[in-house]
Amino acid sequence: MYVVCKEHVELAIDKFVDEYEDAPDVVDLKETEFSDWDPPAKCAECEKNAEYLVV
Repeated sequence: MYVVCKEHVELAIDKFVDEYEDAPDVVDLKETEFSDWDPPAKCAECEKNAEYLVV
């Protein structure tokens, strides 16, 4: 699972495919709310705001 900004979505998808050998789902964090989990505020690759969850 990767929480990233728009700039790093492709990198996160590539990492996911390399690790799991399957296509991930990409979730827009602006349009989705989680009842039991608060996503990190910052991108895993940089200091920008996190916008997408790659799972």
